[in-house]
Amino acid sequence: MPTEPNVSQPGVEAAALDAEVIIIGAGVTGVYQLHLLREAGVDVRLVEAGTNVGGTWYWNRYPGARFDSESYSYGYFFSPELLAEWNWSEHFAGQAETEAYVNFVVDKLALRDLMQFGVRIRSAVFDETAATWKLTTEDGTQLRSRFVVAATGVLSAPYWPSIPGRERYQGQACHTGLWPKEPIDFEGKRVAVIGTGASAVQLIPEVAKTVGELVVYQRTPNWNSPLNNGPITDDEQAEIKATYDQIYESCMNSFAGFLHKASRKYAFEESKDERWELYEKLYRQKGFAKLISNYRDMMTNEEANADFSEFIAEKIRSRVNDPAVAEKLIPSDHGFGMRRPPMETFYFEAFNQPNVHLVDLNETPIVTITEAGIETSDGERTFDLIIWGTGFDGFTGALTRMDVVGESGRLLRDQWAGGVVTYLGAMAPGFPNFFIAGGPHVIAGNIPRATEIMVDYITGVLLHARDNALSYVAPDEDACAQWTAEVHEAATVALIAENSWFRGANIPGKPNEYLLYAGSLVNFRQRMAGMGEQGYPGITFGTPVKA
Repeated sequence: MPTEPNVSQPGVEAAALDAEVIIIGAGVTGVYQLHLLREAGVDVRLVEAGTNVGGTWYWNRYPGARFDSESYSYGYFFSPELLAEWNWSEHFAGQAETEAYVNFVVDKLALRDLMQFGVRIRSAVFDETAATWKLTTEDGTQLRSRFVVAATGVLSAPYWPSIPGRERYQGQACHTGLWPKEPIDFEGKRVAVIGTGASAVQLIPEVAKTVGELVVYQRTPNWNSPLNNGPITDDEQAEIKATYDQIYESCMNSFAGFLHKASRKYAFEESKDERWELYEKLYRQKGFAKLISNYRDMMTNEEANADFSEFIAEKIRSRVNDPAVAEKLIPSDHGFGMRRPPMETFYFEAFNQPNVHLVDLNETPIVTITEAGIETSDGERTFDLIIWGTGFDGFTGALTRMDVVGESGRLLRDQWAGGVVTYLGAMAPGFPNFFIAGGPHVIAGNIPRATEIMVDYITGVLLHARDNALSYVAPDEDACAQWTAEVHEAATVALIAENSWFRGANIPGKPNEYLLYAGSLVNFRQRMAGMGEQGYPGITFGTPVKA
């Protein structure tokens, strides 16, 4: 355990702190972090910008929003009581059910009194003299804590592209990531959807059910494949309840935290007929089986990837009546899985409706948003409602949109302007006592299973500091550099699209780098398991603050 005896200097007494630890964000990760610290007797408080808990499942309440991980692989596993009392109704639960689940957990664990809602943090500034953080909210209120855990989420900073005229549009407009609580009536309306990412792929079939006219503006098609959702039967519910231990072990001993079993076969060990027979089987299975249970070289061998991509392309052609539209819905710039493939339900069939139209922005780009609608190079269309399904500033956006100021006045967004550097995805160099639970360099895959490992680790570090009366916790520069190099090295093995939002490619000016750790959940879990016994290598702990 590296220790610098005089890192911290005399400063703020504990009584002057609003809490020893402040957590930012009441999503699945933040709630788990709050539970662990409260159970350990830590003076902890959580602040949340929304009016309730849920995180992603609070803000993304658009019609069709739901899991693409199986519900029973996504929730909390630490409490047998929670597992016994909650019944998921679908294999892939919708937004309302998931939001209700997080509320159920918070109330069951009696965490709500430790939460403050409607609090959006504008800045976080490290006081080097006192080794504390000063948080300032949007209304100017200031909070002070010894430690901060940013559980701000990987998809919580909605992105609005800089298309001219957006502010002058006179009709109704909304972003899928900031959907209003009051339901929107699409009946008979003229509706535009800009974007065809995962949120839009879920939304479009729902809007198409009642809309007068729907126009979808697409820049980049995705390799969408069937979710194959359905209700959980009584027999399935009983099986899930009886096997939660096995479900958890399957997730935590898999490459990406999913239930699906990985294949040991290589694609071209088998004939085309055999391969396509497997593809057909996978196509009918639930969720990410198409990716996880495919041939083991599907994401590392370009020819194997092209083979499966052609299978999916044929499926798209068989489901879309107009051949020209079908071809526009088939990606040509990346293979299956090189961007996270959205899971869909009747998405392609929506384009068979006479009142649903596809506009290819590569052929007719948007010129401006007008007062009445959208003008492309092909002319103007008027709309009652414009829906922006334009995604997020993923992984880093929620952190860089705050003014996070560390040692020597360094600003986190400036430090990451040339590329993200972290230690284990949990800390950034130059930002002592500041932890990140689910941000850049998180394990690629089923996010709650990944952040569970992160939160367990962060909790261990904080308790180690408390038990040893240490007030200053900072990652070593060399450890950060080595870990970041490992993240980049792990990403070189897989086939990853250059235009993937996983690389920040959807945000102008953002460094193009893979923002997740692709080295497997199992490897990361094994690494983290021994950290406590080793005294948390890669971290410098400082002496206590003296009153």
